[in-house]
Amino acid sequence: MKRALPLILAAAASAAAAPAIAQDTAPSGAVQAPDVPPLFAAETARAREFVDEMIAAGITVPVPADPGGGYTHEQHKRNFRAMFLASHLYNLSDDQRYFVFVRDMLLEYADLYPTLEDHPARSNQNPGRLFWQVLNDAMWLVHAIQAYEVIRDDLDSESRDRIDNDVFRRAAHFLSVESEATFNRIHNHATWATAAVGMTGYVLGDDELVRRALYGTQGDGESGFLRQTELLFSPDGYYTEGPYYQRFALLPFMVFAGAIERNEPERAIFEHRDGILRKALLATIQLTYGGYFFPFNDAIRDKSLNTAELYQGVAIGYSVTRDPSLLGIAQFQNRTMITPAGLQVAEAIEQGLAEEFPFRSMVLRDGPNGQQGAVAIMRNGSEPGHMALVAKNASQGMGHGHFDKLSWQLYDNGHEIVRDYGAARFLNIEAKEGGRYLPENESWAKQTVAHNTLVVNQQSHFYGDRDLADQSAPTQQCFGVDDELQFSVASIDDAYPRESVTMERMLAMVEIDGLSAPIALDVLRAQGDGALQFDLPLHYAGHIMRLGFDVDRNTAGRPILGDANGYQHIWVDGRARPDGEQSLMTWLLDGRFYTYRFVQSGELEVILGETGANDPSFNLRREPIAIQRVSGTDRATFVSLVEPHGLYDGATEQTIDSDSQIASLHHIRSGTTDIAVIETITGAQVAVAVSWDSNAEAEHSATVNGQELRWQGCVARISLSRGES
Repeated sequence: MKRALPLILAAAASAAAAPAIAQDTAPSGAVQAPDVPPLFAAETARAREFVDEMIAAGITVPVPADPGGGYTHEQHKRNFRAMFLASHLYNLSDDQRYFVFVRDMLLEYADLYPTLEDHPARSNQNPGRLFWQVLNDAMWLVHAIQAYEVIRDDLDSESRDRIDNDVFRRAAHFLSVESEATFNRIHNHATWATAAVGMTGYVLGDDELVRRALYGTQGDGESGFLRQTELLFSPDGYYTEGPYYQRFALLPFMVFAGAIERNEPERAIFEHRDGILRKALLATIQLTYGGYFFPFNDAIRDKSLNTAELYQGVAIGYSVTRDPSLLGIAQFQNRTMITPAGLQVAEAIEQGLAEEFPFRSMVLRDGPNGQQGAVAIMRNGSEPGHMALVAKNASQGMGHGHFDKLSWQLYDNGHEIVRDYGAARFLNIEAKEGGRYLPENESWAKQTVAHNTLVVNQQSHFYGDRDLADQSAPTQQCFGVDDELQFSVASIDDAYPRESVTMERMLAMVEIDGLSAPIALDVLRAQGDGALQFDLPLHYAGHIMRLGFDVDRNTAGRPILGDANGYQHIWVDGRARPDGEQSLMTWLLDGRFYTYRFVQSGELEVILGETGANDPSFNLRREPIAIQRVSGTDRATFVSLVEPHGLYDGATEQTIDSDSQIASLHHIRSGTTDIAVIETITGAQVAVAVSWDSNAEAEHSATVNGQELRWQGCVARISLSRGES
């Protein structure tokens, strides 16, 4: 990683900074310097404001003591951010203040680092030196070595030798040799570690560090950075731990790849594995709604495209690909980096080259060979507030994975309507277990009942055994998109091996004449051995407006639904046994109504509840849940839909179509085919037929109340003649 960063546009560094910084907006006083794109000028002003405040406060390199969120933890994070930004400000302006700041801070670290042992706040994670876990040490080194690259050639030999040997060689040795087990994992922690060590090798001219980073400590290529690009991403660029960790790992993947490209262009790293890193960047962006990542697995729900990982990833990605849709994302972020790549982004936007990013319906396969399930995304447009249905038919996702096979989420009107809990964690809040994952992450967030998928006998998938879960994945049977129907069909037959349960699920977005928006249709069928209990939870966001059935409410005191596997965290508000056409509930969220309608299946019981039971430390969010339950049978078929409708405006006291515009939902079984028939209050009727096979050429037929239906493929939408039902 030679210092090949030219001094560029000193005027950009002198743009005036405002007294306040907001993540997504430029400082209000930022002044555009001559010939400097506004985005870059604003970013430079923002960086100057932060770094100048750090310089004014004086260099502080404390002895490590605190866990995540504590003083020393946060100070070392501020330090690596300040060094990174100060080095680039120096590169932009040749202002010696920034050079001196980075040099003197690294000399302070040269005094401290040789004295360090395992962090005193270490927990169940592999301990770091500067931080409580080794991951954060790797993050520090990734940023610090980028800063050092810029100033190293301008140092006197004594300072350079001290910093080389007492900071960077020691840190690289700690990450790769003393923490070898982490370094050689196929995991995001190892991605950060290998990137840190590899970039250190390039800066110090140490080929052994580079080799170790690329091929693992044994040098056989079974671990290391290149192996991670081969095993952590599917051929479509989906990262096995899910979107949250895909975002997190993207920065070291892209930054180290950029260093490889500059130092060893003959490797053609951005072409490696059919351009997997470019695919990963685009997939990361596709895995969002309204800028926020789908909260699969151990996800912090606050994370969005407005994060440092994506600012840098988009800038590097554009510098490599010149993809104009990445400029559209940079415009959405209203941020970039004060690097040559960031300048290219800002200049291209100023030249009017940006294009809208093509958010679209798609399948992203999971697994190194694309054979470990998939994530299916169905979108009704791409404009803000569009409807999106997401089917999570992916693999376990390693240690951060949840037991949620064939789960789903629904977005509409800018909100997550059918929700995934994500992680039980308050990142970097010291009062909440030092910002670590909370006990409720295991007892609730990972459990199957915390997701929108089938639970058998109140046990989680694979009985909560990660080793068992890692051996299996769903099968994405088929996926289709046309003007009136988008669908995903998937199955799994070993989530409950003791009960021999097979599960198949079709999720679809269906257009119906007369309705203001598509409906989300869900057909799930399961079969096993013996008398089983089948629970189908729906985690929804909103306030109940109407119930179509009577509920036996628990008003004096709320019982708890169970004693294990997440059920111990559910308060029971009431129970019901719906009858006939009124198996529905309507809720309101942000001015729009949503009706959840379902077909009675056998002796169906509905349980209305709320999370938060057995939570003495108030670690869980209080969120509503509705559970369809069928008991004492070896099989069950659940047919349900979510219908957006109407408008409520409290300011103008206006309410439109607060009741469902659907009159009925029926389920018909014809041989091996399941058919859902939806009728609107105006008499329009649509059948959606599912044949449960993946043969797109297969022809099928069925009779619905005297009307013969014919279709090809695994799912079809068929308009019925009025009067048929």
